[in-house]
Amino acid sequence: MFEDKVIPLDVWVSQFVDWLVDNYRHVFQAIKWPIEQTLNGFDTGLNALPPLLVIVLIAVAAWRFSGIPLAIFSMITMTLIGLLGLWVESMTTLAMVLSAVIFCAIVGIPLGIVAGRNDRFEAWIRPALDAMQTTPAFVYLVPIVMLFSVGNVAGVLATIIFSIPPIIRLTSLGIRQVHPELVEAAQAFGATNWQVLRRVQVPLAMPTILAGLNQTIMMALSMVVIAALIGAGGLGSPVMLGLNTLDIGRAVIGGLAIVLMAIVLDRITQSMAQKR
Repeated sequence: MFEDKVIPLDVWVSQFVDWLVDNYRHVFQAIKWPIEQTLNGFDTGLNALPPLLVIVLIAVAAWRFSGIPLAIFSMITMTLIGLLGLWVESMTTLAMVLSAVIFCAIVGIPLGIVAGRNDRFEAWIRPALDAMQTTPAFVYLVPIVMLFSVGNVAGVLATIIFSIPPIIRLTSLGIRQVHPELVEAAQAFGATNWQVLRRVQVPLAMPTILAGLNQTIMMALSMVVIAALIGAGGLGSPVMLGLNTLDIGRAVIGGLAIVLMAIVLDRITQSMAQKR
């Protein structure tokens, strides 16, 4: 019954992407430019700073939001990454994650707020978020390469698409969890919709929004190795090199560095949400 292909969806998708490349390349270059500038700024800045200063800054952030134990753990962790010979790669990875998370927050938090306040928009965006979260990460790579070429910027763009759904979902959830009576009380005192949002809903939803930010960071780090397939640098490179050459030691230290960095960033962002 199904021996022959009836719906040539693969052909249609390929033709559509080719049409986008031929007619709207300038649009995609405009999208690429701010991400490229942000990434280059972070990458240059982090690699220009003395490693000891970076370690101290991360430890201070950990101490500020969590306490001395996490600060000590962060110092030991970042020092170990440096001793493994992966300091430059780890700073590139950190720059990629920071760039991706910034753009995820810029786009995702407003979309989440709109979804939390508008049932129709939330019903419309939910299938798109479901598709983004369930589509295998490798599927993103082909159109990203065709539209944006290869390299770190393409890796960041793939990371943004892959990791933006949690911050949209949890921002919407946080807005919806604000008790209606608090909103009604603010409106009864003459607050406008903007004042209700800025002074009531967003502050009360902030722990949930920060939890979404935490999940976005974790998903961005999980995309590091996959992004290395399209020429992105960072800690994904030793993992891919170890895989290609069957050098298990190189792959293990690259994976270990990713895990250690993920633990530090996860604990800091979790502490931020809990403290809030």
